[in-house]
Amino acid sequence: AIEHNEDLVYDYTMKHNTVAIVSDGTAVLGLGDIGPAAAMPVMEGKAALFKEFAGVNAVPIVLSTKDPDEIIGIVRSLATPFGGINLEDIAAPRCFDIEERLQKELDIPVFHDDQHGTAVVILAGLLNAGKLLKKDIRKFRVVIAGAGAAGTAAAHLLLKYGIHDVIVTDRAGAVYAGRKEHMNPAKDALAAVTNPRGFRGTLSEALVGANVFVGVSGPNIITRSDVKHMAKDPIVFALANPDPEIAPEEAHSVARILATGRSDYPNQVNNSLGFPGIFKGLLAVRAKSVNDEIKFAAARAIASVVNPEELNEDYIIPSIFDKNVVHAVSHAVAAAAIKTGVARVKDPLHALTCGCKKL
Repeated sequence: AIEHNEDLVYDYTMKHNTVAIVSDGTAVLGLGDIGPAAAMPVMEGKAALFKEFAGVNAVPIVLSTKDPDEIIGIVRSLATPFGGINLEDIAAPRCFDIEERLQKELDIPVFHDDQHGTAVVILAGLLNAGKLLKKDIRKFRVVIAGAGAAGTAAAHLLLKYGIHDVIVTDRAGAVYAGRKEHMNPAKDALAAVTNPRGFRGTLSEALVGANVFVGVSGPNIITRSDVKHMAKDPIVFALANPDPEIAPEEAHSVARILATGRSDYPNQVNNSLGFPGIFKGLLAVRAKSVNDEIKFAAARAIASVVNPEELNEDYIIPSIFDKNVVHAVSHAVAAAAIKTGVARVKDPLHALTCGCKKL
């Protein structure tokens, strides 16, 4: 039956509810390039989160190669049993090319969670920060510290959402068009669309008058004084883990809204708010790919879980243990996939009920 109608593979095999977690162990959170064997527990932990939060089966596949062509070839060859590919902990800039090429060559969603999962949750937090402050986030000036996977994806997603004034910085300062030092093709592409005023200074200088700081870099790179020089009601997302870009105790008294990547402070920006529901929704409609509208839908869904009457400076992002998150995200993602034409299942009612029940 499958030979004559290949889509039936979703009905008769594990494909409809199984994701591959693919890594080479080169960019493990807080540890860096620790190799494939040491990365295995992290990928197994990710698989446990998929199952616990969304009922999705996930298989850790950690590859003993750093060669992008080899990684792409291996994933392409083993993709048949999977309804989606979650790329994980692959260092930049290789991760950009690997994801882009795999998405072009495969007919299932390829999602690098370190990029897009982080970006989606950052956008969700900013949406609720805007609601709380009664401000249009599209008018925010945003400074992002870190031009790796997360910073690059966050910048592109915020730009596509309509936030036009975004500056990305790295160790050499602001990324701008024409910069020669410490650049690569991904940063060149970033420079072409960010930094509309052509700013060329340091991170501290970039923060003067900015509404939002997003840190996805390393510990202790900004100070209390930097936050004080931001615009009124500064929003600080210091997400480096385990040690943030500024100690929360320092930032708390000067930032109007503070978020971190840690669970022991309010407003934890955690990818677990995104990827379980995102993949559950994609699998439910047997999606072929992921697009920006799907990411926007996921961000809005995460933000919506915080009820308006509960919204405050210490609660702009829901807990990862709130079961409403996966429900909201999966339904929003499924609907967006159908609306944008990347779903194999075209009937929204079937996708959001029958399809999700399989998961």
